[in-house]
Amino acid sequence: MKIIVTGGAGFVGSTLCLQLKEKYPSYEIVAFDNLKRRGSELNLIDFQKNGINFIHGDIRNNEDLQSLGNFDVLIEASAEPSVTAGLDSDPTYVINNNLYGSINCFNACVKNNAKLIFLSTSRVYPIDTIEKALFEEKDTKFLFTEDQSFKGITSKGVSEELSLEGARSFYGTTKLSSELFIHEYVAFYGLRAAVTRFGVIAGPRQMGKTDQGVVTLWMAKHYWKQSLKYIGYGGKGKQVRDLLHVDDLVELIDYQIHNIEKFVGKVYNAGGGIENSASLKEMTAICERITGNTIQIDEVPETRTADLRIYVTDNSKIENEIGWKPKKSVEDIFKDIYLWIKDNEKSLENILK
Repeated sequence: MKIIVTGGAGFVGSTLCLQLKEKYPSYEIVAFDNLKRRGSELNLIDFQKNGINFIHGDIRNNEDLQSLGNFDVLIEASAEPSVTAGLDSDPTYVINNNLYGSINCFNACVKNNAKLIFLSTSRVYPIDTIEKALFEEKDTKFLFTEDQSFKGITSKGVSEELSLEGARSFYGTTKLSSELFIHEYVAFYGLRAAVTRFGVIAGPRQMGKTDQGVVTLWMAKHYWKQSLKYIGYGGKGKQVRDLLHVDDLVELIDYQIHNIEKFVGKVYNAGGGIENSASLKEMTAICERITGNTIQIDEVPETRTADLRIYVTDNSKIENEIGWKPKKSVEDIFKDIYLWIKDNEKSLENILK
């Protein structure tokens, strides 16, 4: 089997390449990436060591995709992942990459009669709807209440039943648009595709920034004893996300590759779930415990554009229909990131510090 991973030198892409190659040595794994994100170039060394082919290319360019030759599976993991992309400047890049680039990938799959594994996002759900959901404030976090005035949110989190009406960010809109195109490709071209709306993904190999990769950022700042900020919702750090270890994501995608018929025509949420959720304040306590370091964290009460007080994935549908559920805990995620930083301190210092 020949598998193409677009965004293959990114956090999720590189992890997929390395773990799939380790599990299936006979498969040809190709990492396809434009190396735009700082730190992605570090993964090329691991690719060379592990027999993974790397092609420098851009999904926005059809000629680059044609250079891949024939293949059996394409994993589309190449998105511009920042929720804030295009919100205060021209959104052309995020639209070209996440929508038009993805369509180029769909066409390449049709041409090769190949399977498509599409990594979508929880950000397809509208901001205002989630922000208007009823919640309660605890000592360390905000939580959704069980009874809501609309379908799709409970104390377990956000399910696939939540209405998609409303604004969600250019990032979320491009991913939702791609989902809609996939439905057309499935219906009219027979494309075999799996679409998954992932929540916050975290783990080793992620080059953390404020707008994307907050878990790595939190650990890195504690590791190097640098300051952080609780931004928004009063500046107390009570906003919550569920966290999915990248290893659990790989396990799901591996299953999708080999059981694509169970996913065609469907869309699933997949995240850490309520059991693997944490507030920024709770993340701080975990980082302090693991590193032994306490750092200064300033309070900024004003909430940023497109932020969410709470996002937790309700995994009920995929658990009931597919049997998949995350295995690794929030603590596992932070420990693994800590060990990765410790083992690669010199190469990561200029990027994460």
